[in-house]
Amino acid sequence: MIIGKEIDKSFPSFNFYSSMSLTSNTLPPNLAKIVERFQRHTDPKKRYEQLLWYAKKLDAMPEEGKIPENKVHGCTSQVYITAGLKEGKIWYQGDSDAQLVKGLVALLIQGLNGLSPAEILAVAPDFIEATGLQVSLTPSRANGFYNIFNLMKKKALEFQLNEGVLS
Repeated sequence: MIIGKEIDKSFPSFNFYSSMSLTSNTLPPNLAKIVERFQRHTDPKKRYEQLLWYAKKLDAMPEEGKIPENKVHGCTSQVYITAGLKEGKIWYQGDSDAQLVKGLVALLIQGLNGLSPAEILAVAPDFIEATGLQVSLTPSRANGFYNIFNLMKKKALEFQLNEGVLS
């Protein structure tokens, strides 16, 4: 599926180092639990270990999903995200050739799977700051994380727009 430039404009640039505050009440329950898990670790090494744990738990993505329209652009790693809609809820799959990035993919998939397109579109990317990961991530990885999240939101927007057409 291809998104037109007018849709791309609905995703403004984001600064991971902004000072926005948020509480777990503003996040979907699964994502709030993930943020809380990362907040328990003050040691950056423990946060990396948590990301690697998520990477190991990520279900394998079918090879047929690794096509250009599912590739996350702007990542130094190879990252792919697919999305399907079942009973009004989105279910993502993803993969990366870098373990830490795969952990970020898994974090997002676990946090966003099973939500409606509108719920996903309502999630602001500033929750990454609450995890404390921005301190440990290189700028290119932080940018890659945003690009992964952005593609997931674009796929949610496609489903939302398609639902409007079908109604």
